[in-house]
Amino acid sequence: MGMIATGNANAVIAGGVELLSDLPIRYNKSARGALLGFAKAKDVPSKLKVGAEFVKNALFPELPVVTEFSSGETMGHSGDRLAASFNISRREQDEFAMRSHTFAAEAAKNGKLSDIIPVFLDGKKPVTIKADNGIRVSSMEKLSSLKPAFVKPHGTITAANSSYMTDGATAALIMTEDFALANGYKPKAYLRDYMYVSQDPKDQLLLSPAHVIPKLLDKAGLGLKDIDVFEIHEAFAGQVLANIEAMDSDYFCTEKMKRSGKYGRVPLEKLNLWGGSLSIGHPFGATGVRLAIHSAHRLKEEKGQYAVIAACAAGGHGVGMLVEAYGK
Repeated sequence: MGMIATGNANAVIAGGVELLSDLPIRYNKSARGALLGFAKAKDVPSKLKVGAEFVKNALFPELPVVTEFSSGETMGHSGDRLAASFNISRREQDEFAMRSHTFAAEAAKNGKLSDIIPVFLDGKKPVTIKADNGIRVSSMEKLSSLKPAFVKPHGTITAANSSYMTDGATAALIMTEDFALANGYKPKAYLRDYMYVSQDPKDQLLLSPAHVIPKLLDKAGLGLKDIDVFEIHEAFAGQVLANIEAMDSDYFCTEKMKRSGKYGRVPLEKLNLWGGSLSIGHPFGATGVRLAIHSAHRLKEEKGQYAVIAACAAGGHGVGMLVEAYGK
């Protein structure tokens, strides 16, 4: 958007890719140090000493885990603490997760997820599978039986009310309106504005939507009532619900956002009506375009004018975007 706005491009393909099914497993720091030490070892005794240090640590790899690099805390622990701080119950989280899967299943059934094309590699040949391969509509009884995944034994985040990690790739064709029409393309929507925010990566790691939505809408001169479609990234069910509570909290808005009072409540009847990351999956580098295209398609389907996208990210960062329907 910046390149187009400044005249440095007429058309851009933007997207991302993530490969989470084959994460690298590293040797631990001591083993890595020993390997690097081989180059400095000049004689046999030195090499044997370094080799012994490597062998001692080689069987203790660093297993892949989604951690916040600034604090070393896993995202799940952050999510558990966030849900607790806003009094989001386990039942509320499970209900929201079931809502996401139910909506995604219905959207897939009605052909609304046709832009999501799941494939797997059978040998070297890509095989297309149905678009609801990650969607699992379950029951509250089954969801409530799962054990906490992070904070044990009293945590509320489970595998079912967390987004699942998956491989994925996305691409979006972004153009000026004049260039698109001149080249035979009909736009899906206008990308009107965007904003990045950052806050304390320890206590507010997953609260970016609550920070960015009010600031973005203030900048655009709009309010919650003007927005027809909300697409908020579902890292955890508790995280989405906590952000909704935060925007509707006098304490949070005055103390953390320095506003005069609470901002308001995102209406659930406008939020993630085709499912979200809990049900569709979350390949980190690819989710942004998925949020954008869902916003554009929902605006057309629901005959709305404005959509808001919001997502949290590592480092306490977050992003918001304002999308407008293309009605010409």
